[in-house]
Amino acid sequence: MGGRTRGGDAVRAEQNGLVLVLAFGGIVMSLTQTLVIPLLGMLPAILGTSATNAAWVVTVTLLAGAVAGPVMGRLGDLYPKKNVLIGVTAVMVVGSVLCALATSLWPMLIGRALQGVGIGVIPIGIATMREVLPAVRLGPAIALMSSSLGVGGALGLPAAAALAQYGSWQWMFWGTAVLGLGIIAMMALRIRSLPAAKPDGTLDPVGALGLAVGLIALLLAVSKGADWGWASPLTLGLFVLAAVAFPVWGWWVLRHPSPLIDLRVAARRPVLLTNIASILVGMGLYAQLLVIPQILQLPVATGHGLGQSMVAMGLWIAPGGLAMMAVSPLSGRLITTRGPKPTLILGSLVIATGYASAQFLMGSTWGVMIAAVITSAGVGLAYGAMPALIMSSVPHSEMGSANSVNTLMRSIGTTTAAAVLGVILTQMSVDFGGLFVPTETGFRVGLLLGCGVALAAAAVAAVIPPPWEGED
Repeated sequence: MGGRTRGGDAVRAEQNGLVLVLAFGGIVMSLTQTLVIPLLGMLPAILGTSATNAAWVVTVTLLAGAVAGPVMGRLGDLYPKKNVLIGVTAVMVVGSVLCALATSLWPMLIGRALQGVGIGVIPIGIATMREVLPAVRLGPAIALMSSSLGVGGALGLPAAAALAQYGSWQWMFWGTAVLGLGIIAMMALRIRSLPAAKPDGTLDPVGALGLAVGLIALLLAVSKGADWGWASPLTLGLFVLAAVAFPVWGWWVLRHPSPLIDLRVAARRPVLLTNIASILVGMGLYAQLLVIPQILQLPVATGHGLGQSMVAMGLWIAPGGLAMMAVSPLSGRLITTRGPKPTLILGSLVIATGYASAQFLMGSTWGVMIAAVITSAGVGLAYGAMPALIMSSVPHSEMGSANSVNTLMRSIGTTTAAAVLGVILTQMSVDFGGLFVPTETGFRVGLLLGCGVALAAAAVAAVIPPPWEGED
């Protein structure tokens, strides 16, 4: 009996180590997505370029993550996931070093693109948990891993702001490089090497290229349309390119024996509706990240700003990230006891409640923080439920790819929210001492948008049918 107990303790310790390493890796990878936001005002001087060019330092990471995510997920199906996880993390480390050494625009852009590839750790990590953990532990572990997408961004913002204000900007990149090396060492020690889920498959380079063309065209048009002009030839040309590229890509992958993404599986109603809900939840997450920091930082003299410094703004936002992490065990228990569908509905309704409360609480720093905590708690609930829904609806051999597509859907949601809110806040701006700032009405409309898309996510989640019982 004692031997069996010690054996059980060893298994639990191994499982705990796996979950902690993967969750920490996810937090660090998501941190790199928002790392440079406090630096945006300084980047033109640092890199010797224009403010317009410097904005690409943020955009290129989003594009690289969106394109690389499905490819990395597919590699996680074709090869042992441990090897792919270590490789993806190593790419992020190289990108961080390039950014730390960069003195001009192009090295920084290349480094930021490589950092963006690191986001593949999250969907591959979730698929790894599905292979290793027993059913009773799977829900809480997935919830923790999935919430790392938001936790890293929320907690990384105040740290990056403090470094930007009081230290050297290079430290943040050297810091992520060191953390990445530590994660690689922990992955090597804590993750068992298991056989590939689909060892007889192949990576489809033509499909990967076609998906990259379509995604880059679509995301560029959506994210830069407001700057370039929605009716400009460049924006319209990109939308046309995306409209052509996606059907051609779909035609190709439907005929390929080992497609990058199995569209037949992706078209099944449980998967399709979960991904639509993921887009809406992603929009709900980003509306908060765009509106609340501006409310906190605008001067009090505007009548609706709270006059906080960059560092103080980050500290007021940080409890939201902690709330997201704190609710992940609750999300896991709800997934296990009630199922992922009710958990996703509940999370979406909590997000909507947070945005609704912000309408009444946006006049004080404490009120804004409370609204952000409520919204972030809802995101934590919803983010844990979405990959659980996906994994219950796809074959075992498609797990990495399907989770990567779901992560991509959230990215499309955040990009769309950024474009829509950018238009709203730009149109509802006034001249304040020579600087155009959003009006209080503009912020309220942005918060209402966040509430609306969260309610729409709850409605979509409510009609998700029972999962397809396919091959395991």
